[in-house]
Amino acid sequence: MMADANSTRTRTARLIVAVLTLGIAIGIAAGLLSQMLYGVEYLAFGYTESSSLPGPFTVPALRRIAGVVGGSLIAAIIWWLLRTKSARVPSVKKAVNGEPMPVWQTTVHVLLQILIVGSGSSIGREVAPREFGAMLGQRFSGVIGFTGADKRMLVAVCAGAGLAGVYDAPLAGLFFTVEILLADVTLEKVAVSLGMSATAAYVASLIKGQKVFYHLPGLLHENTPTLMLFALVGGVVFGALGALFRLGSQWAEKGPRNDAGILWKMPAAALLTGVVAIWIPQVMGNGRASAQLSFDISLISNLAKGQGLSLFGTSAGQPLVVALVVLTVSLIAKALVTLITIRSGASGGVLQPGIALGAIAGAMLGLLWMLVFPGASIPIAACALVGAAALLSASQQAPLMAMCLVMELCAAPISYFVPVGLASSAAVVVSRWVLKRCNAAFSRSERKTKQAVA
Repeated sequence: MMADANSTRTRTARLIVAVLTLGIAIGIAAGLLSQMLYGVEYLAFGYTESSSLPGPFTVPALRRIAGVVGGSLIAAIIWWLLRTKSARVPSVKKAVNGEPMPVWQTTVHVLLQILIVGSGSSIGREVAPREFGAMLGQRFSGVIGFTGADKRMLVAVCAGAGLAGVYDAPLAGLFFTVEILLADVTLEKVAVSLGMSATAAYVASLIKGQKVFYHLPGLLHENTPTLMLFALVGGVVFGALGALFRLGSQWAEKGPRNDAGILWKMPAAALLTGVVAIWIPQVMGNGRASAQLSFDISLISNLAKGQGLSLFGTSAGQPLVVALVVLTVSLIAKALVTLITIRSGASGGVLQPGIALGAIAGAMLGLLWMLVFPGASIPIAACALVGAAALLSASQQAPLMAMCLVMELCAAPISYFVPVGLASSAAVVVSRWVLKRCNAAFSRSERKTKQAVA
């Protein structure tokens, strides 16, 4: 009994040391990665993103093209060498299940992700801090003697802390760990994950500052029946769109990543991004620009007035038409360019692109709702918030993580968990139905193809 008690105390002490030590280390890394992103943006385009200027709208078109192609070309060459000449960097899920993450290869791999996002490629940056955190977790587990289930838990917790640190989102880090990586909830796992995520988020904020990622003007602090009805109806739409984005992401990730094709495919995808950005600059980067335009549609008319924006015959004098056109074009362009970027061999995430697509879809549906029901007043920012959380819940099949990440990024009033939760639950149900039928259709098609070949 005494030996068991001593063993328990020793393990608890090691967990406390791990939470504090790794939380601080991952927070420092997340803060520095964020600063690197802003530095790359400034070098490539001469600006640093913010909620008031979330994208390279004032950057000359040729510089947009040169920046995104240049960054992608550098990353493509190094990734090709990394993937063909050295030890492979596994995914976070594989690392959690025991596959080792080589130190310098993982570090280079992480830095390249920040490089391409900062230089304008349409892909998320959130995988980078998660991978770096998982690598630190593996190494520290060996130092303190963790093996088996304890090591698996620590690696997953570290990955979640990386997400928490880069976005100042400790609840999202917690639920990413227990809902996606471990798919298991115990009091110990929750305590360890939340403690490390909170530590990482605080330490990172000391380096990069504590700022609201998305600005949502005009939000009410109470929920209305109209907003709740919008959330329920919208959840169906966002669920279907989220399922389609998930299928598209899975297709894109199946592209060849270890052959020499990456040397021309990634620059070609970047060139396409730059050309599209001549007219739709918000497609560049991880999705912050597209999402912020949806959360605050007044930015669209302001940019139209400032730059003489004219899309498909619209003008700054027609704000509602301009907003609908810009949002529609942004939705299609952002989805396609993101999937093409991933398919070309680039590594990165789809959380921020998913948030962007959901926010765009939410704002579009909100504007259409106002046209159909003129007397029903809903803040467009609230519609975009509901759409972002619901589509991300559907595309990730992780509603707790998705809701918390969006709410924390937006610093939304806690009362909005009610419509966001309703929309996310509806979206998950609809997306599972869509995914089940799409996968069944794909299976039937594959069987027919094999039978025809035979």
